Amino acid sequence: MEKLDLENKNVDLDKVIKAREKGIVGTSIVGIGGNVVLVAIKAVIGFLAGSVAIIMDALNNLTDALSSIITIIGTKLSNKKPDRKHPYGHGRIEYLTSTIIGAIILFAGGMAIYESIVSIIEYFNTKVLPSYTVISLVIIGVAIFIKLGLGIFYRIQAKKLNSDTLKASGMDALFDAILSTGTLISAIVALYGHFYIEGYVGIIIGLFILKSGFGIIKESLSLIIGIRIDDETTRKVKEDIAQFEEVKGVYDLILNNYGTNKYIGSVHIAVRDDMNAQEMMALEKQIAGHMYFKYNMIMTVGVYADNTSTEISRDNKADLDELTKDKPHILQTHGFYVNEEEKIVFFDLVIDFDDKDPHGTCDSVKNALREKYPDYNYIVNIDYDY
Repeated sequence: MEKLDLENKNVDLDKVIKAREKGIVGTSIVGIGGNVVLVAIKAVIGFLAGSVAIIMDALNNLTDALSSIITIIGTKLSNKKPDRKHPYGHGRIEYLTSTIIGAIILFAGGMAIYESIVSIIEYFNTKVLPSYTVISLVIIGVAIFIKLGLGIFYRIQAKKLNSDTLKASGMDALFDAILSTGTLISAIVALYGHFYIEGYVGIIIGLFILKSGFGIIKESLSLIIGIRIDDETTRKVKEDIAQFEEVKGVYDLILNNYGTNKYIGSVHIAVRDDMNAQEMMALEKQIAGHMYFKYNMIMTVGVYADNTSTEISRDNKADLDELTKDKPHILQTHGFYVNEEEKIVFFDLVIDFDDKDPHGTCDSVKNALREKYPDYNYIVNIDYDY
């Protein structure tokens, strides 16, 4: 891999962050404008027709506008610079924003169900159907297409800008389009079939909205707690590090997410055991710089000496590989080092989370090696598949 040019990289990264913020804010402003128009249209139709479903639909659009305002505030706050209290920055505010939007969706779904039940009770008491006109049906149909357009626009921008809040807003908009479609079907049935289904359709749609809200909250809370980085990102990062010619292996990659595309982590690399301190430092700086400017990762790089140059170290390593290859819970061994003067062997075992007794698995490997090399002591670090 070519040596990294560190000049003027900060400017490029700042531009990317600002461009992302501008894109999210612009998308949210479009959403606010569209939803305000829909609120006005549906509120007028709802009151004229005496339709609880349409009035609730208008209220739902009002909460969507609120969601977009929350998205703008959350995006601005998440890009605040790190400070003494928050040295890792404020990026996780975006996940809090998604949680709030999820809660708003839950509220909308709950209100839809509540008002639908009230509407059913009222109909059974009065037997009066909502009073729709053809014009109101056409306007509702137009509103559905507007909402679908907003939902698709949100989803496209969410993917482009890698924004969980826009993704949540897009999901909300698409569900609103479904809710409005249910309202339209109910209105057509009432106008031409003189049959009441509005409340029942509202309950069914409300349940789907609740499911969507719970899903968004679950995903955003998982991100706040901390989840495994996706396999594709892990693969790309390891491949990039492995391309440095001095690197003989990449291990122990740990990435902590502090907002969208903002990571702090560590990694171990294997290098020749005859590298001096200056060479290792130069390599560490190159890797750390590459990770920061390509992935926005603050990376700490640790070093393993590739120590299999003597007969005893090669024999130990070969026996270790043989012992662990058929053990289902051992995913990898690395960090192998033999101190022949002290007769100590160091290595790491990567054990999966399904192993109920990782220390027992580790002891079985150490005991087997001690039987063959009784003069050596084995110090093993248990790693997990982070």
